[in-house]
Amino acid sequence: MPTTILILYFSRHGATRDLAYQIAHGVESVPGAEAVLRTVPDVSPVCEKTAPTIPAEGAIYATLDDLRNCDGLALGSPTHFGNMAAPMKYFLDSTTSLWFAGGLAGKPAAVFTSTSSMHGGQESTLLSMMLPLLHHGMLLMGIPYSEDALRETVTGGGPYGASHLAMDDGGLSEHEKTLCFALGARLARTAAKLKSA
Repeated sequence: MPTTILILYFSRHGATRDLAYQIAHGVESVPGAEAVLRTVPDVSPVCEKTAPTIPAEGAIYATLDDLRNCDGLALGSPTHFGNMAAPMKYFLDSTTSLWFAGGLAGKPAAVFTSTSSMHGGQESTLLSMMLPLLHHGMLLMGIPYSEDALRETVTGGGPYGASHLAMDDGGLSEHEKTLCFALGARLARTAAKLKSA
């Protein structure tokens, strides 16, 4: 059985999705590890509006079974006023049954974000995504400073998780890609060790 890492993200303009793909490359660099990409539907201010069952493009929508069956989780959202985006929070708020059952307890997790301004709240967004994962009893992982790109980056990335600075958006920088890859590989290696223990 492969070690399955769920990469669950919300992305409005594509930058957070790009981070998710780079993390997936890192996950799949680990022998026996498999990345599963999932997203969440947008939240509408119109109460009657419903999202299609399957999105028009990109990853399919996550279910509680995706969370239940994963061996590790990478959670990503754009930064909205220093916090995770409402669609991700809305989805996480629906995970109470998993919380009661301890379905995520003891599994490793990491977080990632994208923002369009240099001091737009990247760290507070990463921290805000960690809080529900702590309540679920997950084991949080960051990026250690032994990763050279973490000390050299002038765009995104930090010890709390992977990030992207999308000011001009020419796409992910090489440091950002390197840090995403490192985070995905670290998460997959840890999940594999915990699964075999």
